[in-house]
Amino acid sequence: MNLTPLQEERMRRLKRRMKVYFDAARADHQEALRALWYATYPGQELQGLISDQWKEMGWQGRDPSTDFRGAGFISLENLLFFAKTFSTSFQCLLKKQGGKPAACEYPFAVAGVNITFMIMQMLDLEATKPRTFIRAVFLQMLLENEWSFDLLYCVAFMVMDKQWLERNATYMEFNDVLKSTRAQLERELLMDDVFRIEDMPSYSLLC
Repeated sequence: MNLTPLQEERMRRLKRRMKVYFDAARADHQEALRALWYATYPGQELQGLISDQWKEMGWQGRDPSTDFRGAGFISLENLLFFAKTFSTSFQCLLKKQGGKPAACEYPFAVAGVNITFMIMQMLDLEATKPRTFIRAVFLQMLLENEWSFDLLYCVAFMVMDKQWLERNATYMEFNDVLKSTRAQLERELLMDDVFRIEDMPSYSLLC
């Protein structure tokens, strides 16, 4: 398919975002991490970029920078976008984890990184030319809204959480839930009347 100059430029910007690794030494990356903390826990002082506090958010250890290897800096941008754009939904997903039995929990922040990686694979964004119809659909959405990737991320997180609860899943089933989340997103993206992320049925889960 022939892309418009606007589509090409937005795709280039998205690909550039995808190639940025998280660098704990960069001031802007440190600031983004702090911004995520305060968007997640307004009014709660952060003790440091390496702290046991991060475990509350669902990072694997005291240093969240070690969990970005799979998807890079864009996964932090996605979490921050979700926290700021749909704060009510973000807080609902975050706080639900504390009230459930340990066997039924999933690590919130690490799940978010995995969702970013899943979407990048689903959209086949690393390919030079579109190899799937899903990517072609997404390119049209990108023309409508430059933040389509970030919006799709928010929808995906809501779908994943909904499926998790419906299955009463355990941590060992996380990959299965992620696969079924991807399958549902693909079905919705291919619907005849879906032209924007906001047209997807599961977009209504966000508030």
